[in-house]
Amino acid sequence: MKTAKLFKNGESQAVRLPKEFRFPGKEVFIKRVGSAVVLLPKAKSWETLVESLAKFPADFMESREQPAGIDRH
Repeated sequence: MKTAKLFKNGESQAVRLPKEFRFPGKEVFIKRVGSAVVLLPKAKSWETLVESLAKFPADFMESREQPAGIDRH
């Protein structure tokens, strides 16, 4: 497993990421999950969604039984 260096930047703690872990842009989303800290790219959040949708098979939910619509008039 790769490691990253921690350092102080003013009153904050910062992480120096190795080259292969660099993010595009100037900000990331950050979330604590249990004892882990997860960083996600902020600049391309919509692109990430579109890429995720492309991973669904073409017949995804094709056999889903849709209930009849409700007449709201």
